[in-house]
Amino acid sequence: MSASVPAALPISGTQPGETQPPVAISAFRAFLSRLNDSLRNSLSERRPWPELADLSTFSKPESFSDATLRIRKNYSYFRVNYLMVIGVTLAFSLIFHPFSLLLLLGLLFSWIFLYLFRPADQPLIIFGRTFSDRETLGILVIFSIFVIFLTSVGSLIISAIMLGFGLVCAHGAFKAPDDLFLDDQEPAATGFLSFIGGAASNAVAATVPTISNTRI
Repeated sequence: MSASVPAALPISGTQPGETQPPVAISAFRAFLSRLNDSLRNSLSERRPWPELADLSTFSKPESFSDATLRIRKNYSYFRVNYLMVIGVTLAFSLIFHPFSLLLLLGLLFSWIFLYLFRPADQPLIIFGRTFSDRETLGILVIFSIFVIFLTSVGSLIISAIMLGFGLVCAHGAFKAPDDLFLDDQEPAATGFLSFIGGAASNAVAATVPTISNTRI
C-alpha cells in the first residue's frame, strides 16, 4: 500500500508582515494622479490672460454673422481659457450655496467609493444588509435623480454654466480675432464635455492595471 502524498498548501505571493493597500484606495490614487496629469497637459495650452483682456482689440461686430464668426475663431484660440471661465463661474456659484455644494460632493463621493472604486469582492453592507451591485447602482441612480432634479443643485449648475457661457459669447463676439494665430486644422474635440471627458476617461483607464495587479 503506497503512502499518501500530502496535498500542497496554497502559497500567497505576499510575504509575512507585508500589507497591500486596499484596491479602492490604490485605484483612487491612480485615478487622481492620471486626472491631475491630464488636466496639467490641457491647462498648458491656455493663452496668456493679458492677451484675453486686451481692450485695444475689442470692437463692435458689424453683423450677427460677423459676431458668430468671431466667437468661433476666438473659441478655437482661447478654448482652454473659456472653459476655465465657465469652471470658475460654476465653482463660485457652488461656494456661495454651501448646501448645494455639500449635496453635490456627497453624490460624487457616493459614486466613487460605493460603486466605481469599490472592490468587486467586497459587497456593500449597510445596517447588516448586503446589497448587490445592481441594487447599489439603482440606489445611486435614484439618489442622483433626487439631488439633481428635486433640489436646487440642478438649477444652480445650469444657471452657472449659462452665465459662464454668456460671458464667453460676449467676449468672443466683441474681440476682433484678426491678429490671432490660428492653426490650419482645429482640434476634433473642442467641447466642454470632450475636455473633461477625455481627462476622466484617461484617468479611469489608468486604474484598470492597478485593480488587476492588486487582485492577483
